[in-house]
Amino acid sequence: MNNPFFKNTGPHDINYLLKSINLKANQKFPEGHIKDIKDLFSSEKSDITFFHSKKYHDLAKKTKASYCITNEKLKSALPNTCRAIISDNILLDTAKITQIFYPDSITDNFDDTAEPVEKTEFKTKVKFGKNVLIGNNVKIGLNCSIGHNSIIEKNVLIGNNCSIGSNVIIKNTIIMNNVHILDGCVVGKKGFGFFPDKVSNFRYPQVGMVIIEDNVEIGCGSTIDRGSLSNTIIGKNTYLDNQIHIAHNVKIGENCIIAGQVGFAGSSVLGNNVMIGGQAGISGHLKVGNNVQIGGGSGVIKNISDNTKVMGYPAKDLKNFIRENK
Repeated sequence: MNNPFFKNTGPHDINYLLKSINLKANQKFPEGHIKDIKDLFSSEKSDITFFHSKKYHDLAKKTKASYCITNEKLKSALPNTCRAIISDNILLDTAKITQIFYPDSITDNFDDTAEPVEKTEFKTKVKFGKNVLIGNNVKIGLNCSIGHNSIIEKNVLIGNNCSIGSNVIIKNTIIMNNVHILDGCVVGKKGFGFFPDKVSNFRYPQVGMVIIEDNVEIGCGSTIDRGSLSNTIIGKNTYLDNQIHIAHNVKIGENCIIAGQVGFAGSSVLGNNVMIGGQAGISGHLKVGNNVQIGGGSGVIKNISDNTKVMGYPAKDLKNFIRENK
C-alpha cells in the first residue's frame, strides 16, 4: 500500500532527475517520465528504485521498475527491463531523488491544522479527556477513546474499539480495530535517516506510514517511526511492552510478544509468533523467522531461521550460549 498522505510531484523526466542531483553527465537516457520512487518490491513500470546491497539480490532480479540506482558490482542482477543508473553513493542519491518527488516529507513540524476535539465532528462520537487536539484528514471509528493531552495529527485513520492513552502523538498512521496505544507513545513521526554529504548530513525523506493491524497493544512510552519508502507494520495480535523503539520500515508479524526496552533498527522483518526478552537489540535489514525466541539483553546481528531459540551477543543458539556460560 502506497502512502496516501504525501503529495507526489511526479512524473519527472529521468534526465531531469539525474541532472538535478548532479549524477555523472555521461549517463544519458531516452526521454522518459518517471511516476514515482519506490522500493524494489513495490516498484512498477515507469518507477525508479534503488539497489544498494547484495542482501536484496533476489528482489532486484524481480523488480518491475524501469530504472534503478545502483553500482557496477550489483547492476548485473537487474532484469533487462530495468536500466541501471550508476552511482558512487546509492543511498544519498536515492534520498535526493525522493526529496524531489516528496518535498514535504523532510520536516515534521507540529500540525497547525489541529484543533480542540470539541470543535470537530468527533465531539459527540469519541470519548475524550482534556486538551485533546485533532488534525485534518482524520477518521475515527466507533467506540473509541482518547486520553488527556493527546494529539491525533493530520493523516490518521483509526478503526473501531480503539483506545488511545494520554500524552500520545499520532500522525501518518492507519490503525485497525481493537488497538490499544498506551500513555506517552509517539507513532508515525519521521525515522532516523541521514547520509553524509561532504560537510553536512543529508536527511532521508520518510514517505511511508505506520500500519497497526487488529488487536495490537503498544506499551507506554514506545516510539514507532513511519517508513521511508515502504511502510512500518505491526501485525495482528502483537503485544509491545513499554519503551520499545521500532525504526522505519520494520515489519513485525502476527502474535508476537516483545518485552520492554527492545530496539529494532530499520528495515528488519520479524515472522509470526516471535518472543523477545527485555533490552534486546535487533540490527537493521535482518530477517527473524517464525516461532523464534530471543533472550533478554541479546544482540541480533544476523538472520535467524524459523523455530530457533537464541541468546547473548552476538545472539547464538540457546544451548550453545548456556554451555559457554556455565
